Amino acid sequence: MTVDEYILQHIDPEPEYLYRLWRATNIHMLHGRMASGHLQGRLLKMLVQMIHPQNILEVGTFSGYSALCLAEGLDEGGKVYTFEINDEQEDFTRPWIENSPVADKIQFIIGDAITEAPRLGITFDMAFIDGDKRTYQQTYEMVLPILKKGGFILADNTLWDGHVVDHNYDRDPQTKGIETFNDYIAKDARVERVILPLRDGLTLIRKL
Repeated sequence: MTVDEYILQHIDPEPEYLYRLWRATNIHMLHGRMASGHLQGRLLKMLVQMIHPQNILEVGTFSGYSALCLAEGLDEGGKVYTFEINDEQEDFTRPWIENSPVADKIQFIIGDAITEAPRLGITFDMAFIDGDKRTYQQTYEMVLPILKKGGFILADNTLWDGHVVDHNYDRDPQTKGIETFNDYIAKDARVERVILPLRDGLTLIRKL
């Protein structure tokens, strides 16, 4: 038994609907492993339950797995606004969101969050950044002004399969995007931050 298998046997089980979505994502979509999955999904739900956000912004819906987990943790009246820039995802993702037990808590939007999210006129309590790694810093700068004081940003994939410390990936634009973001966040006096070495790296950022 691996450590990862041991962990999954000792945390809350993956809901059956999410398990089916995970399987469908890996069968039907390229790069299916991009979906958050069992461990990170349970963490996202619990973080929402701890923080009690009213409005959550997600940048990068992919198959909808993380949006469903975030919505699971919301109090009554809470909402996840999730943006997916790739319109080719919609035919797969929208039915999974709309047929889910938390469909009423999710607004799925096809479009570029960097330009469209501020137009919603909403102050967010939490944001989950999981879109194009090349624009992480730009996405962060979009999010910060529309995030309340004391609000949280969760940035996914910030260790990028260890590529951030592997010089073989120095010329890779997505790795460079993550490295630039990490270096920028580390020096940003507007926030406090910690990187969790969970799965592919998850950075928790709190706006001061």
